[in-house]
Amino acid sequence: MKFYQKLSYASMTVVLCACVISTTGQSLLKAYQFYEEGEEITHEEAVKVLTKADVILFGELHNHTMVHWLQLKTAQKLLESADLIMGAEFFETDDQLLLNELIAGLTPMKKFEDEAKLWPNYETDYRPILQLAVDSQITFIGTNIPRRYASFVAKNGLEMLETFPEKSLSLIPPLPMPFSMETPGYQEVYEMMNAGHGMPMSPENFVRAQAIKDYTMAYNIGENIKKKSIFLHFNGDFHSKDFGGVYWYLNELYPKLKVKSIKVIEVEDFETLTAEDLGGGDIILAVPEDFVKSY
Repeated sequence: MKFYQKLSYASMTVVLCACVISTTGQSLLKAYQFYEEGEEITHEEAVKVLTKADVILFGELHNHTMVHWLQLKTAQKLLESADLIMGAEFFETDDQLLLNELIAGLTPMKKFEDEAKLWPNYETDYRPILQLAVDSQITFIGTNIPRRYASFVAKNGLEMLETFPEKSLSLIPPLPMPFSMETPGYQEVYEMMNAGHGMPMSPENFVRAQAIKDYTMAYNIGENIKKKSIFLHFNGDFHSKDFGGVYWYLNELYPKLKVKSIKVIEVEDFETLTAEDLGGGDIILAVPEDFVKSY
């Protein structure tokens, strides 16, 4: 395992300090910057905006350690004033029983990690967030569809999903699924797949496989949110940027919910960002493209 895969949040804080402290007093290097309506805001100001929401969709670049650190810090800050529920793409619906037992203190973390389906960068990027939920007794929802079902849709089509037995379908939201190619991001995926020659699956099925993930995440957020609580959800940026994906499905399924999104962008130079760069989310989080990656 490469050394940066074991980078702890304590050591990353040292890296962050090295990034932002100027020894000459002449300039500072930014490690991140939040924006609202094109204007720079602090993390504290961003959190204040987010507390007005019922649901927060925190987009992420899966391997960007700075983004994950800010997810953790945002959750900690929200906890100071909000009744928080957390959920994430990185756990699937068939992990929910294990998650419930973990939060309830019935299953130790080590046993949970032995049996759950964990992403390769779980230890460095996701475990601190889950540990916060455990320590704070926060409900944590695995919102994503089991990967085998999304893969099945990509290969066989959405309609064939209904041929699975009833117990399998209990892990999936009610079918048929609402769907529109006008949902932000889907046409882009279709065109990308359509341009590939010799692809083993149809572009239409591949887009619907992405959509069933978005639909499942949105459904599980809506079904698990509580009155006067905030549901903080972590998902890949694709699944909520430009108000598409999970954001679109939440508006379709639960139009009364107030949803706020954080869109993440990687930048080479913070000073050259344009108005176009700073669109597509209620809050934009810019992070350096050359920051340490977990894989």
